[in-house]
Amino acid sequence: MICPGKQAQIAALMAEAKIYEEDLEESFILGGGPGGQKVNKTSSVVRLVHVPSGLQVKCSETRSREDNRWLARRQLAETILEREHHRKSAATQAREKIRRQKRRRSRRQRDKMLDDKHAHAEKKAARRKVTEE
Repeated sequence: MICPGKQAQIAALMAEAKIYEEDLEESFILGGGPGGQKVNKTSSVVRLVHVPSGLQVKCSETRSREDNRWLARRQLAETILEREHHRKSAATQAREKIRRQKRRRSRRQRDKMLDDKHAHAEKKAARRKVTEE
């Protein structure tokens, strides 16, 4: 259950994004995925369509329809603000960071990295004590 304070935050976010309840078309879809029989039998997935912008958001984060309604509104408001102000939400930034980390290095980057490693190894080798045999 989403607490009233959190609901007020989401309502403020919607006001900032200029989203009004009368501009939203809300429908409920049969759920799926992890959660078992309960999720597959109930219509707990919320689909919101913001008519003026044509944006559509689906939310199935929880098994509760009421929670998903609020979470979908938050998602829609964040998406609209992201488009308006050309700023990226925390979730988008996290996704992009992971994508960059998984990306393969170019041949030039890889060669430069290996050259740096070899130079560092030579520097460390030069610091070793010289032993006489």
